Amino acid sequence: MTLTTFARRSEATSRPPVGDTSAPAPAAPVKRRARDADGLAVASFVLGLVGLLVMNLLLGPAAIVMAIVALARSTTRRGRALLGLALGVADLVILAFLVTGNGVVAWNFGS
Repeated sequence: MTLTTFARRSEATSRPPVGDTSAPAPAAPVKRRARDADGLAVASFVLGLVGLLVMNLLLGPAAIVMAIVALARSTTRRGRALLGLALGVADLVILAFLVTGNGVVAWNFGS
């Protein structure tokens, strides 16, 4: 067996034939979409967590929307997306208590 025979054999196994349409399509868009969905799940969790302390009016709904989109895109971080959804709802509940209790949208630790 010579070097050229080895090269021809490896070349034949690495590429599909020219007219072969059964070759699978590249999976790059699927991996990118899953990575984007994972990023949305983490972002919804972080925004929901930060929204408990500041800017519940903006961060709560943003966390809810990002969590729903991440779940719709079937993220691999499903638990984190569900936590982001729960924290976003908790942000809005805290906002409702602040508005009804104080009449303002702010924390009041003093008397």
